[in-house]
Amino acid sequence: MAPTDYHIQELMQRDVYVKDTKVGTIIGERHHPNESRVRSMRMLVETDVAGEFMRKPAEYAPLPKELVHSIRNDGTVKLSKSMRELQRRWRNTVRIDEKLYAPDEMLDRAVLDNQGREIGVITELFKIKRTYKGVIVKTRLGVQKDFGVDETLRIPITAFSRTRERLDEVVLSRNFDKVLQLPSYISINELTDE
Repeated sequence: MAPTDYHIQELMQRDVYVKDTKVGTIIGERHHPNESRVRSMRMLVETDVAGEFMRKPAEYAPLPKELVHSIRNDGTVKLSKSMRELQRRWRNTVRIDEKLYAPDEMLDRAVLDNQGREIGVITELFKIKRTYKGVIVKTRLGVQKDFGVDETLRIPITAFSRTRERLDEVVLSRNFDKVLQLPSYISINELTDE
């Protein structure tokens, strides 16, 4: 069986190891209608591992599915790469509410303001100086009319307060009209495409 052939049900609640180091426990994956788009699982990370291998420790982080090597005889999951590779992958993530998310976990999520109004859907992420700073959102027609915004706009990662795993949504920290006034929103929308 190839490593990518494991189903999430087989891996749930299993401890994850790189050599003899326990990295964390698999807790699930993002629910998405297009299974092939989701390339990461969610993992509850061991506190000491997070402290040593993350710039800023996070309790939850993505585990790329292609790193799963095998299931050991004792039922634990063995990763095919080193801690340094996992650390490199964690650097290429988005931090929302002290949790790390891989780019594939962010795409196609609905964006809501804190009052529950749907703003649009995330179509891509963008980086500034090798760090994800924002998302590109395809806005709903009603939002375009009500707020006079374009069909696509950039929203800074810092404007998000949390995600809803089950409902596949990302929630802004304030009303959309307040987001439009944020200095971070204004500055990333004034950037020219590189």
